[in-house]
Amino acid sequence: MNKTLAHYMSLPYTIEIIPDEGAWFVRIKELKGCMTEVDEWDEILPMIEDAKRLWLEVALEHGDPIPEPIGVAG
Repeated sequence: MNKTLAHYMSLPYTIEIIPDEGAWFVRIKELKGCMTEVDEWDEILPMIEDAKRLWLEVALEHGDPIPEPIGVAG
């Protein structure tokens, strides 16, 4: 079964938020290299969702393996 972008976008990935000199560094733990930095707290979710979508689109396009969050049955 080929999993779609919508499938991966709906999964409960772990979002890590780290204060960084007046800004916030945000990454998705399971998706290596999926990160962003924002200046305002209310930008965190929209920006990390954009980063996740782009990361997943590239991985799907290239046929790269996409890890799922721990505890999610495939």
